[in-house]
Amino acid sequence: MIGLAIALSFALAGCGGNSQGKQEGDADAVMTTGNPAIDGLSTEISQNPNDPELYAERGRLFYENDGFDEAIRDLNKALSMDSTNVEYLHLLADVYLDYFQSRRALKTMERAAELYPERIPTLLKLSEFQQLLKQHEESMKTINRILTLDPQNAEAYFMFGMNFKERGDTVRAINSFQKAVELDSELADGWINLGQLYAAIGDPLALRYFDNAIRVAPDNIYALHARADYLSDIGKLPEAIEMYRRISRVDPQYEEAYFNSGLIYMDMDSIEQARQQFDIAIETSPTHIRAYYYRGLAQEMLGNAAAAKKDYEQALRLAPNYEKAQEGLERVKKAG
Repeated sequence: MIGLAIALSFALAGCGGNSQGKQEGDADAVMTTGNPAIDGLSTEISQNPNDPELYAERGRLFYENDGFDEAIRDLNKALSMDSTNVEYLHLLADVYLDYFQSRRALKTMERAAELYPERIPTLLKLSEFQQLLKQHEESMKTINRILTLDPQNAEAYFMFGMNFKERGDTVRAINSFQKAVELDSELADGWINLGQLYAAIGDPLALRYFDNAIRVAPDNIYALHARADYLSDIGKLPEAIEMYRRISRVDPQYEEAYFNSGLIYMDMDSIEQARQQFDIAIETSPTHIRAYYYRGLAQEMLGNAAAAKKDYEQALRLAPNYEKAQEGLERVKKAG
């Protein structure tokens, strides 16, 4: 599965593909970013310009910090020196995909699969990219290639499940995910998807599947969030809030835990507690449009018209066509 980039504790000067101090068109230039890791690699590259590993590592660091243009340049430079390095190809495909260049991402993975037609991690990644890009038939053909090589591959059955799920074939999706977790009971994503599918058809077995996901991955945010959503959907609101609190302990920067807790408090008519949760969501994510709207609504319900007006206006600055915020702003203006 595609890994999530772990942000390092520095920010690139500038944005996108404009690192401060770089020389345009010169991949070998020493780039000054103010970060010791990247700058150190740049110095090493100036001293060892024929080492592809240095370019690949610098590309990885740029990628993890949203320096997509720099990452692409460095990885292509590494591949120009070591054209069959599968790890470089995998990483370059990830960069393209996250940079909204899906065609190039897919072509890169197809190239990797051509070079390594029996390498299962590469075929799995190719099938995932195909599935993400809605090429379901191609994805399933790739999965069948994997199963020819390894008939008991749990992740291949998981990918079957993802394709069937997206196509709306619930029965076959469930069967595929069940086969995946039979082969690998530690496959948390399989349990999560089973829980979501059973929840969608109103089967209480969903809770057992979510519990299984958390059992094998106690700090998996997606498993915890899925269970919290399910508890909220079936009306177990205090339990859902406690689950969101657990998420916040695991990842204090996960703004959706605060936001969703706020929504539940609104449903419970605990408006002041809801407002406090929206406060934290906005503090954590200052561009969270819906958090501004709902905090405005909570302020309005608490009689704080001026504060409500500010929140509705901020929501509209971020999303000018947000109808609920427009309606809220009109209400508080009329009331004033």
